[in-house]
Amino acid sequence: MAMTVSLVALFGLVLFFLLRSKTLGPGSAFIAGAFGFFLASTGASGPINQLTTAVIDAIQQIN
Repeated sequence: MAMTVSLVALFGLVLFFLLRSKTLGPGSAFIAGAFGFFLASTGASGPINQLTTAVIDAIQQIN
């Protein structure tokens, strides 16, 4: 749970800075957020969460 909240905060921060630097327009930011929201309700959310967890565990083992 803590990992998910941290990643949401990180991706939200990245999205904020992309909007602020005008690299990403408001419409594109809305589409990116909606895509993430709807992707979370599909069958792809399980494998994505497993992959994210595996990558974070691998990074922690390196350090």
